[in-house]
Amino acid sequence: SRFMPLRWLTKTVVWIIRGTPLMLQLLILFFVPGIVLDSGSPWPSGESGRFLASAIAFIINYACYFSEIYRGGIQGVPRGQQEAGEVLGMTKSQIFLHVTLLQMVKRIVPPMSNEIITLVKDTSLARIISLQEIIWAGYAFIKSSHGYSGLVWPLFFTGVYYLAFNGVLTLLFGWVEKKLDFFQ
Repeated sequence: SRFMPLRWLTKTVVWIIRGTPLMLQLLILFFVPGIVLDSGSPWPSGESGRFLASAIAFIINYACYFSEIYRGGIQGVPRGQQEAGEVLGMTKSQIFLHVTLLQMVKRIVPPMSNEIITLVKDTSLARIISLQEIIWAGYAFIKSSHGYSGLVWPLFFTGVYYLAFNGVLTLLFGWVEKKLDFFQ
């Protein structure tokens, strides 16, 4: 942004979010509004409130990381490409949409796929605010009275689930990268 206060504010927010642990952000987002507001927690009660708080924390956290990836992708497009668009008589928006954006997408797919895979694994952190996610289910199975109490196999299978899910994402992003090879 050319508006300096907005630029300063967004840089500060991105710096704070990227510089603090996601687990701390989950705790702050879930508990602090209830402490600050005398009327209680703004989140719905039960599992839906925990899910909503977790979703918002993940969205804010990863939006900050993605914004840096996008910024780097845009700045990675050579200035000569934009100058060529100007020579052809394109407007600034046409240059951005038809020249910069198309080349940026090719550059950001690998770091974006990396962040999305990390996001999938980070969902296990939602357990800190008692959201029942995959690791929680594995622990619950271990503690249950199914005759398997004390075995670590359920946690092994949750790891296999994460590995399989991220394997599918890796194949998908590999396919996307291959489709974008025409930009080279």
